[in-house]
Amino acid sequence: MSSTRNPGRVAGLWYLLLVLIGPLRLIYIPSKLFVSGNAAATVNNIAAHQLLFRLGIVADLAGAVILIFLVLAFYRLFKSVDRNLAGLVVIFGGVMPATIYFVNVVSDLGALTVVRGADYLSVFDKPQRDALVMLLLRLHDHQNTAAEILWGVWLLPLAVLVYRSRFLPRFLGIWLVINGFAYVIMSFTGVLLPQYQNKVFIISQPALFGELALMLWLVIKGAKPPALDAAAPSLAPG
Repeated sequence: MSSTRNPGRVAGLWYLLLVLIGPLRLIYIPSKLFVSGNAAATVNNIAAHQLLFRLGIVADLAGAVILIFLVLAFYRLFKSVDRNLAGLVVIFGGVMPATIYFVNVVSDLGALTVVRGADYLSVFDKPQRDALVMLLLRLHDHQNTAAEILWGVWLLPLAVLVYRSRFLPRFLGIWLVINGFAYVIMSFTGVLLPQYQNKVFIISQPALFGELALMLWLVIKGAKPPALDAAAPSLAPG
């Protein structure tokens, strides 16, 4: 079915692409290269697997661009429901998080520069350079913690749009509200009570599947605003 006839599936496919590449830098690379509490081992792993680390940087860059296309697809899908709420989805779910993606890339490129040992860094000894790499990687994590509030806030207007749309199941809208508040709580926990951050993340897992449920629904079944449904007969050959 063409994108004109089913804009929901277009949004779902952009969402799927984001879900596929997002975990590379967020989950896979830290699990393979980063050693908690051991700066020297982490630096050695990055030095030995620079291509993998660079792929994580590319994934962040691609994710930022895909995110913009995703929220624009959502705007197209929901603008007939509420144009103002759809605009909030674009701002909080696309423009602002994409900016943080690009900032995170700068942190990773800085870490990679130190790992590669540029000449002007020779004034620092090896332990100092290793500590600087860990600082930049931690900064990346802190930026993600800050971004979680945006990951949550954008889901709230999206949830209202889904709930009001009548061309998507209302339970998805309710689930997205829970998902959004879960991200906000995770962000505040990471700032105020970082020692409980991992525990809150584990507890929040059922809530975080709300986005996945929406993505799967859109990919499999798609969604068409009523205006497109009404226009469909006129597009058919006579």
